[in-house]
Amino acid sequence: MPLTIVAHIHAEPGHEDLVHAALEKLVPPTRAEPGCLQYDLHRDNADPAHFLFFETWENRALWQDHMNAPHLKAHAEATSGAVARVDLFEMTRTA
Repeated sequence: MPLTIVAHIHAEPGHEDLVHAALEKLVPPTRAEPGCLQYDLHRDNADPAHFLFFETWENRALWQDHMNAPHLKAHAEATSGAVARVDLFEMTRTA
């Protein structure tokens, strides 16, 4: 059964553009990963520091491979100190 991931990312004040640019760089390599069915980045219209990834993966194991991918590690280094909080939710579509 596919796994849905909802990831909320909150940038530190003053770092919104840096975080946004870094998040956008994740999209092409992630969409090319095995098991990635959907990987869409959103930005909150009322809060420009709040970003959301809506992701669908074939299974949890392939999502875990993504979480250990080199481009995700490079992203973490590039945004060190610029991200205030990340909230990840593993979900299953029910309807």
